Amino acid sequence: MGSIDHPFNPAALALGADATFVARTMDRDPKHLQAMLLRANGHKGASFLEIYQNCNIFNDGAFEIFTEKGTKATETLFLEQGKPLVFGANSDKGIKLDGFKPVVVDFNEGYSATDCWIHDEKDIYKAQILTRIFDDPRIEGHLPRPFGVFYQTDRPCYEDVMAAQLEEAASRKPADLDKLLKGNEVWTIN
Repeated sequence: MGSIDHPFNPAALALGADATFVARTMDRDPKHLQAMLLRANGHKGASFLEIYQNCNIFNDGAFEIFTEKGTKATETLFLEQGKPLVFGANSDKGIKLDGFKPVVVDFNEGYSATDCWIHDEKDIYKAQILTRIFDDPRIEGHLPRPFGVFYQTDRPCYEDVMAAQLEEAASRKPADLDKLLKGNEVWTIN
């Protein structure tokens, strides 16, 4: 009958751990998968890329709603830097923010792409909201699942900081051990 636990949200966990690159893609969209793999590989530092992948044994069909031709356009939201969050079979729906709450707007009801939220990969706060769009697609009034780069920022990585620290240590004048041992400051132990 399946697990009754609330679904685990890996992208939200990665952002909570202060990751500098967080994205999501799917195996059944090879062009998007390739673009995300290239972006993740090109990022300096650790990259987190969640891939929705079908497994015939353990989760067969679990992601069909996001990959099948009949539902993909209405159930997925592809994030593009600097572009409005638009989706739908005819690109006739979008997402705007009502305070901190994302809501779906219909372009057939007077809204347009200019009313929609513009995606910014550098905005950690909006990335947190995007990773939380993780609801059950069978529930009425739900939001489409986002795919693409949620967040990307540059920060010195461990190797760079360590190399700089070693370089600084090497540039310092070495200590004179003899002078230190023959110095005036001594301890007397009883």
